[in-house]
Amino acid sequence: MNSLASLDVAWRDASANIASFATRHPRTLAASVSLALAGFAVTAFGVAPQVPDPAALPQRTIVENVPTVDLHSQLDALADHDLELFRNEITRAGDTTDSLLARLSVIDARAAAFLRSDPIARRLFEGRSGKRVQVRVDSHGSLVELVARYAAPIVDRLPTQFTRLRVQRIADQLVADITTAPLASQVLMAGGTVRSSLFNATDEAGIPDAVATQLAEIFANDIDFRRELQRGATFSVVYESLTADGEPISWGPASGRVLAAEFVNRGQTFSAMWFKDGESKGAYFGLDGQSKQRSFLASPLEFSRVTSGFAMRMHPILNAWKQHNGVDYGAPTGTPVRTVGEGVVEFAGWQNGYGNVIHIQHGNERSTVYAHLSRIDVAKGQRVEQGAVIGAVGQTGWATGPHLHYEVKINGAQQDPLLVAQSSEAVTISPAGLARFSQLAQSVRVQLGIAETLPRTPLLGE
Repeated sequence: MNSLASLDVAWRDASANIASFATRHPRTLAASVSLALAGFAVTAFGVAPQVPDPAALPQRTIVENVPTVDLHSQLDALADHDLELFRNEITRAGDTTDSLLARLSVIDARAAAFLRSDPIARRLFEGRSGKRVQVRVDSHGSLVELVARYAAPIVDRLPTQFTRLRVQRIADQLVADITTAPLASQVLMAGGTVRSSLFNATDEAGIPDAVATQLAEIFANDIDFRRELQRGATFSVVYESLTADGEPISWGPASGRVLAAEFVNRGQTFSAMWFKDGESKGAYFGLDGQSKQRSFLASPLEFSRVTSGFAMRMHPILNAWKQHNGVDYGAPTGTPVRTVGEGVVEFAGWQNGYGNVIHIQHGNERSTVYAHLSRIDVAKGQRVEQGAVIGAVGQTGWATGPHLHYEVKINGAQQDPLLVAQSSEAVTISPAGLARFSQLAQSVRVQLGIAETLPRTPLLGE
């Protein structure tokens, strides 16, 4: 204890002496510290690896003459270089050869004459507008190559191919050819919250209308989207986005098939996935394996409103109470009408108050009627697949406004179409396909889980 006290006294005395020395001799103290640090530096340098002195290394000077090109020669060389430019446009209704080439900055009278006269090249201006056109021109505006991409005939109700029309200059001659190529697809995920309607919600989520239409169709037997869809309902969807030669398509539905989807409405969750069982056409099933698709579609229009159901009503023309033996769907003239099930066209033409009408026989003594059409796209005896477009909504015959009158007959007697659709046969999975379906369903659950985590637009007040 005494030794510790003595040490403490000695340390305080030494500190006092150092402080007194620093006050009286500040420069001396600074020099001492610098010397001490220099000593550390010398020590550090002493343990560093030995390297050659750069000044002692051999040196060599290389002299090389670099020729310089005068500015005029460089400009001449640049002028000799073939410069090509690319431009893109979409054909418009009423386009002519001159109007399209003007927008594409093509200055080539020979190419314009070729587009007017060549039977293949002329197809660029035939049919519907909306063709995506890309041109390659030289520095003078002359056409080197023109490629147009547009819709090919649709198979299985969804686009799978595109048409490629090419005009190119070969050996100073313009040549046109036309081919069909498969569309490429990429898988996209999205989710949304319903604030007012399904289509408004999908617009907010950046989802194409074609996908929204498929969603309404897939869950048509689970949710009445006109009356049962509740504000705050959520959905997740995995779908295909289609491209032609790497470019997003600009015609028709820019999306392909919905691969999987989930809807949560009024506390109930409904899920579906696309599955092709062997050589079958493919259909939608719940993740439990139960079919979402039946032999009859719920509606002959993709998305519409019922203006008159299967019940007694005041006839709009006869002004008398009369049984309405079908369902009327209000829709603009020209809206595509599709067959609710596969079958054979029994009649297609004009029939009294029905106006333009189509009768389709489906087997098992069942038939359907589609009336007041503005257009008929099928002929008697033609076989049609479920969902095939057979005509368009109109106002022909006894009709006070554009709408579709739709009937279902069993053994010749009219039945409530909505009840028939709900009770029609469901598509089933074969025993051999169940194992593959179960594996795919597990993967779909993961994808839908990811889509569910995507940002959603919050409801007002949340």
